[in-house]
Amino acid sequence: MNILLINHYAGSPRHGMEYRPYYLAREWQRLGHRVRILASDHSHIRAKAPQLLGRASLEETIDGIQYCWFATPNYRGNGAGRVRNMAAFVLRLYREARRIAHEFAPQVVIASSTYPADIWPAHRIARLAGARLLFEVHDLWPLSPMELGGFSKWHPFIMLLQAAENHACRHADAVVSILPKVRDHLEAHGMAPHKLHIVPNGIDPDEWRAPAQDSAPVCARIAALRAQGRFVLGYAGTHGIANALDTLLDAALLMRTEKVAFVLVGGGPEKARLVQRARMLGLENLHFFEPVAKAQVPALLACFDAAYIGWQRQKLYRFGIAPNKLMDYMMAAQPVLHSVDAGNDPVAEAGCGLTVAPEDAAAVAHGVRALRALDAGARAAMGQRGKTFVLANLTYRVLGQRFLEACA
Repeated sequence: MNILLINHYAGSPRHGMEYRPYYLAREWQRLGHRVRILASDHSHIRAKAPQLLGRASLEETIDGIQYCWFATPNYRGNGAGRVRNMAAFVLRLYREARRIAHEFAPQVVIASSTYPADIWPAHRIARLAGARLLFEVHDLWPLSPMELGGFSKWHPFIMLLQAAENHACRHADAVVSILPKVRDHLEAHGMAPHKLHIVPNGIDPDEWRAPAQDSAPVCARIAALRAQGRFVLGYAGTHGIANALDTLLDAALLMRTEKVAFVLVGGGPEKARLVQRARMLGLENLHFFEPVAKAQVPALLACFDAAYIGWQRQKLYRFGIAPNKLMDYMMAAQPVLHSVDAGNDPVAEAGCGLTVAPEDAAAVAHGVRALRALDAGARAAMGQRGKTFVLANLTYRVLGQRFLEACA
């Protein structure tokens, strides 16, 4: 089967995030399917951009997957530049729909760019090729910019996105959602009940079987903290607004006299402010480290006594969550302290940690104390339950097969 995956922000091991399209495509390719990914050359989440060198497009093969990168305007932030970038990508796809349908001859076309406007060129390509059309939901747009960004439903950009979401719900042959609690929302916008398939984010277990690359400087510092008898609660990932790390700083302030070390590894737009705030608060029990390479993450996580993930208190999370960071914590067999109020809770489902209220420093401090009070064997059993759950339900080999069920 020829599978065409349209994802504006698709990444690869060469380019960095977003990895989900690559992992799914690789599983489909392993199963004998031919996969082509169409993506923009500019993305705010990739570590490295494809080098088009003035060309309108670039084709390359990565691990058997055909990539086609389309040239689009560069942008920074979430303003008009990003909108122009989206528009350029969607219009390019629409103009080249006939060529794409003829040359690749897809049996399945997947629209998967977070924002739903790619459904229109995807629908055209599918119609020209006689292919099945799938719509993949990552975040709910336009609801996300409305609830998180304060946009009015009457804003022209929001109205355009709403028209696209409605079109996708009504015309896609199947809808695949990363978020598990979206059924009512999508049905309200025209999706027939039988169309929905839930396929969350996952992990590649092969990356955890390979010898872990040592993140020696960080791990040595963490080992020194543990040698002082400190319980190490670690966070590894982006330091952004959505990660609600101020709550972790406030919890560290509450626990400044206790034998607990808070370790934050990573970078992001909020890191400089968080470092400055920690200095102002005199948080000697809180330690910041620079990001480590993806291959070093398993070794890093093994250094923690428990791992932390937090969220803002947002209504939008009523539709569920599927964070990649949590999958890494669970694969590392670490007990997890989860600060969230959402439509689902993978930590509770797997029995691999404790869940406390979001943006509540006292609740986080209570959770740290509860995990620290457990003996090492109980924490190890808790972490192992998370790893077992991921291997049974959330590997891309399992998820790739589940996604294919929607393509049939």
